[in-house]
Amino acid sequence: MPAIPQLSEPAFRGFTRLMHETAGLSFPDTKLPLINSRLAPRLQQLGLARFEDYLEMISRPNDGGELQVAVDLLTTNETYFFREPAHYELLAEELTRRRLPSVSAWSAASSFGDEAYSTAMLLADLATQGRISPSWQVLGTDISDRVLRSAVQAIYPEDRLRHVTMEQRRRHCLVGEGASAGLVQMHPRLSERVRFGQLNLCRPIEDIGPFDVIFLRNVLIYFDTATKREVVDRVLTQLRPGGLFFIGIAEGRVACNTPLTPLAPGAFIKGQA
Repeated sequence: MPAIPQLSEPAFRGFTRLMHETAGLSFPDTKLPLINSRLAPRLQQLGLARFEDYLEMISRPNDGGELQVAVDLLTTNETYFFREPAHYELLAEELTRRRLPSVSAWSAASSFGDEAYSTAMLLADLATQGRISPSWQVLGTDISDRVLRSAVQAIYPEDRLRHVTMEQRRRHCLVGEGASAGLVQMHPRLSERVRFGQLNLCRPIEDIGPFDVIFLRNVLIYFDTATKREVVDRVLTQLRPGGLFFIGIAEGRVACNTPLTPLAPGAFIKGQA
């Protein structure tokens, strides 16, 4: 059996430099074992014995899409429906109070789509209850093409819906049977309101808004301080004045040039123009 490739210090520096330049990702020295463990199986699949060879491969202009594969492997974390439920409770209260003519929400680091579909479930229920307008939509974006392809399929292991009530599942989900037992698919009437697209938060963002709600949760941990500020300000250009902005509860207050008023841990209102 071939030996498992080991990431050297110089190669680690090369990977961190490339990831920062191309995707804005920041990996401190403590992340060397993580990069080693996430990428070593890929090297074995490709028949490469050295990380230096893989670094050379993904650094080429004609890398065959392998750089995207590396980014996917290094940024995919656990996700599940209704993560940080306090944010959804606050969102329901705010939208009920505001009575907007329509609601547009953006999940800016949507991963496999759990957050986007959680938001869609909430908005659908609020609309059914007459608490918001029946006109609503959700956009999910991510840098990873692989997770976006999965999000569009809208099929999830049942465990990922552990915070979704049985009533919500009956309204919004199709439960798999036979060979599909243990899987849940979003109902078409829900998924038709959710669209997905690839977007690199470290590059200029085209005019995809404006949005009433933006989630930028559990992604800022990948960026250094300067990049965090740039990303937050860039994302907030797509949020309406007075709109709701959510980051991870544990991420604290992120420095940015856009005026934000705190509502709750990880929740803010964008200042008026």
